[in-house]
Amino acid sequence: MLSVNSINRPMLFLLLAACIFCSSCENNPKEVAALGKRKAMPPEEAGHIESFLSEGGKVKGKLTSPYMLRFQRADTPYAEFPRTLHVDFYKDSVNNKDSIIIESQMDALYGKYFQNQSKVYLRDSVIVKNILKGDTVHCLELWWDQHTEKFYTDKPVRIYTKDKILFGTGMEADQNFRWYTIKKLTGSILTSENAGISK
Repeated sequence: MLSVNSINRPMLFLLLAACIFCSSCENNPKEVAALGKRKAMPPEEAGHIESFLSEGGKVKGKLTSPYMLRFQRADTPYAEFPRTLHVDFYKDSVNNKDSIIIESQMDALYGKYFQNQSKVYLRDSVIVKNILKGDTVHCLELWWDQHTEKFYTDKPVRIYTKDKILFGTGMEADQNFRWYTIKKLTGSILTSENAGISK
């Protein structure tokens, strides 16, 4: 059996320090319970969502969705649209104040809005169409940055125009789909304007 004399002094000091440290690291049971409750808070639910997007006093668009979950207690608050969402983007220059011209539309089976970043992640059958030009993009994933008013993705895309179909990987476009840039064009097919290609 070891005696106190047989243990060297530095080792004894380390053992004592470890005992003091361990005894001082107690968690308050009430604080632990409160933390658990905060993390376990269920999300807010809402149905038949209709939200207008505005900037500088101008209404820029309208978002609709049948169902939304909002997670306010998360580290990064977000809203989730697990049952589709649709956005109408309005034309900037409206001659008659009473009329609204829809310039483009966006649809996805799933969306997630990151409140602090003003960004929306879209996935599953994402379609953006410029109503006035007729150009349409189809992709699996797309990000929408509300600050820059741009769409972007690094995933494969298909873009349908009046006379061709473009295939590529990665894309950037404005949210009204007036212009777009394909990062890596992988192919194109010329089509007849009267061929009746579904967009």
